[in-house]
Amino acid sequence: MNKFGILVAFAVCCFVSVSADTCDLTAKDHFNNVEFVDMKRKCILETEDQIKKEITASLKYLSLAAYFSRDDVNRPGYAKFFFDAASEEREHAKKLIEYLQMRGRYFDLEDSAISNINIGSLVKGSEKAELLSLGSEWMKAPEASKNKEVSAGLNALRTALKMEAVVTGSIRNLIATCEAEQVEGKKNEIFNDYHFADYLTGDFLSEQYQGKRDIAGKISTLGKMIRDNGAELADYLFDKSLQ
Repeated sequence: MNKFGILVAFAVCCFVSVSADTCDLTAKDHFNNVEFVDMKRKCILETEDQIKKEITASLKYLSLAAYFSRDDVNRPGYAKFFFDAASEEREHAKKLIEYLQMRGRYFDLEDSAISNINIGSLVKGSEKAELLSLGSEWMKAPEASKNKEVSAGLNALRTALKMEAVVTGSIRNLIATCEAEQVEGKKNEIFNDYHFADYLTGDFLSEQYQGKRDIAGKISTLGKMIRDNGAELADYLFDKSLQ
């Protein structure tokens, strides 16, 4: 074997040796066991649940948009409104995932609902409609009621307002948890994650309150139009205003 061959063999041996020593290293080992992740367990787990709720809401809005997009329904204004709402909820989920990652949430928790932010688990968990109190028929089309004073559009908007109210309450509860979580092993110490609480209050709660008010206003306007014009004509006219 020439000198070059010996050099290559030596390099390979060194690489294998180093790899064997480092393959079993965890993320914490790379940081020399320096604990820089200070988000607490309960706050993280409730944030994961909030991500599921945001995705569930997005899926419900997509189902509403798909219904109003059908050729035999053909309400493009409603469809646009609910497609936009679905995108907004999906963006909320994305923001929360990015925030957890920014804070260092990639160290698996033994009792974590989502191991290392597994998106597949998020979507699977979103199939549980009870997260948003939607009931067993949460994907049912919002068809018009036998009651002539209730249109398909009004049913859909009422469902949307109910979802937004649940999501808003959930965010408030998440803020309360993360602001005052008992530190494990320290009986009298409370951890206030003020940065995350401020982020949720400024970026999420404000938008939730504005969204609820917008939907409530639409329900009020559509209800008056139904009273004056009947459900079908009111839905048609209101759809035009949403385009």
